[in-house]
Amino acid sequence: MYIYNVTINIDESVHDEWLIWMETHILDVLNTGKFTAAKFTEVLVDEEMGGKTYSVQYTTNTKEDLDDYYKEDADNLRVEGLKKFGDKMLAFRTELRLIKEFYPTNVNN
Repeated sequence: MYIYNVTINIDESVHDEWLIWMETHILDVLNTGKFTAAKFTEVLVDEEMGGKTYSVQYTTNTKEDLDDYYKEDADNLRVEGLKKFGDKMLAFRTELRLIKEFYPTNVNN
């Protein structure tokens, strides 16, 4: 499994509008058919630059699906956010490959 992580810092002046827009944007990304799920989280740190920081983690089964997203969909979907929020939004992206998931075991002591 692969994770496409997008971390975004959003200025307080557009925060509420951006949160509403993000719900639609995440669904638009999922509706490309390249991802199987998404998690939308708030990053719990105080930023020196101000604003609030969030992370969206999109999961996909193959690297090819992620590469296809870049080729076919990413530019159009990114432009929409830039037009709407411009320099009030700063984003960076990271690709991750899941090695193994671990879960706690039930051990009664």
